[in-house]
Amino acid sequence: MSTAIKKIKLGSQGLEVSAQGLGCMGMSSGFGPPKPEPDMIELIHYAIRSGITFLDTSDFYGPHINEILLAKALKGGYREKVQLATKFGRKGSEICGEPEYVKAACQASLKRLDVHYIDLYYIHRIDTTTPIEITMGALKKLVEEGKVKYIGLSEASPETIRRAHAVHPITAVQLEWSFWTRDAEESVIPTCRELGIGIVSFGPLGRGFFATGPKIVENLPTNDCRKILPKFQPENIEHNKNVYNLVSEMATRKGCTTSQLALAWLHHQGDDVCPIPGTTKIENLNNNIKALSVKLTHEEIVELETIASAIKGDRYPPEYEAQTWKYANTPPLSAWKTE
Repeated sequence: MSTAIKKIKLGSQGLEVSAQGLGCMGMSSGFGPPKPEPDMIELIHYAIRSGITFLDTSDFYGPHINEILLAKALKGGYREKVQLATKFGRKGSEICGEPEYVKAACQASLKRLDVHYIDLYYIHRIDTTTPIEITMGALKKLVEEGKVKYIGLSEASPETIRRAHAVHPITAVQLEWSFWTRDAEESVIPTCRELGIGIVSFGPLGRGFFATGPKIVENLPTNDCRKILPKFQPENIEHNKNVYNLVSEMATRKGCTTSQLALAWLHHQGDDVCPIPGTTKIENLNNNIKALSVKLTHEEIVELETIASAIKGDRYPPEYEAQTWKYANTPPLSAWKTE
């Protein structure tokens, strides 16, 4: 592999990860049917050998089957070479952060992953009925028991991040961040940086839009989660096609691909940022890794941001938007039920 993948410090508690991670969800769910298991294991092994050591999964992906896939892939000495992140909190259509569930979910993930500990354990979505201090208290016990090394939050509001961090240091906050989804820059990302919390970006390629282009919407499987996203709807996609074309023109001038340009933008946001693009093909993995070699000037970053600011469409439909960081506040600790 010609592009060396450096390590970065994620958060302030000692976790080091590859500067680019690998999102594993699409191997098992979200974007159509599960992909062939032997191919995905080969892809994961190739990623690790190439220097990508930060692997991202969740008990929700499948559900469960993505963690089982990771367990098979990490046999034979691979476990010691990676930083393994998984998540809990999504029980079907419900979100739960109650202590009993935290403990049970962790035990179940450890068993499926067939590991003794989880490097980074995220709250996948915030339970807005349970004070975050209560959920964090249960996670703190898991750290003390050696089952979890570091704690993370996903889709958490600034207030929730602060309250959680006061109970036990948060190592990373995962959120959707790319040059077409920048709403977290005003409050969430500054909060993370103030507290020394790392930032993990999912959807860094615009849900595949900047990898495949507007034609991505033509052949989406029935159960592909992107079919409901506003940016991909007919009323927005034609407009967004023009944005893609401008990004593509800029990529051509730079001698790179549009996906490399999108990832390079994130890599230029700071050494506390780790994008986790997902893929199911070694060719795309190699393409993503090469983004680490793309250098952008300040003027090019401004140009790219100006182009992307014209993107039309919200992140999610309203019913899913309600689970994002903008609404992820929990009751005060004083409101928690007492036995």
